[in-house]
Amino acid sequence: MAFLLDLLIRVGVDIALVMIMGAWGGLGGGLILIGLFSVEWLYPIVFELSRWGATPGKRALGLRVVMDTGLPVTPAASFTRNMLRVADFLPLAYGIGIVSMLLNRECKRLGDMAAGTLVVHAETVVLHDAPPPAASLAPARALSPREQAAILSWAGRAKRLTPARFEELALLATPALPPAQTGESRRDPVERLLGVAQWLMGRRA
Repeated sequence: MAFLLDLLIRVGVDIALVMIMGAWGGLGGGLILIGLFSVEWLYPIVFELSRWGATPGKRALGLRVVMDTGLPVTPAASFTRNMLRVADFLPLAYGIGIVSMLLNRECKRLGDMAAGTLVVHAETVVLHDAPPPAASLAPARALSPREQAAILSWAGRAKRLTPARFEELALLATPALPPAQTGESRRDPVERLLGVAQWLMGRRA
């Protein structure tokens, strides 16, 4: 499906090029050939090297191209995997590429094997929920990045922990809590730590 979407986009661009440049005579014919070549070969490379790491068709299907290590694809790897589309296309309709994917447990075509790349699902992973609402409260002291991450992680797990466990973990952070101020004597450690979490998220009204 991603390939078909990209194919439709490329065909649309090609048709637009022919319609616009066709009236320019010999110069237009030369520009059309250059444009068709660029669309066919540079289209995937340019988009794979963008911050999305995927062509519009792949993005629509939640896919992206990465290195075998999971790192963003490099220019050399993107160039290699796309230049070898010619070999994957043989003898007809990506015959070799399909056979290669069926025989490879990582579903790689020849271009991906040569370039050391993978096409993976790029779903957004949400590790924690939004913290429960609470009045913002500054911590008693400067918190290290690790402490800040721990407090925000704790606040984001409010719906996944039992109230007893949630409170037990909050008590471990008591040294980071400021002393109760006037009018806050009834705020228990859980509510106060939630306030610190809100403060760490920048809600400091």
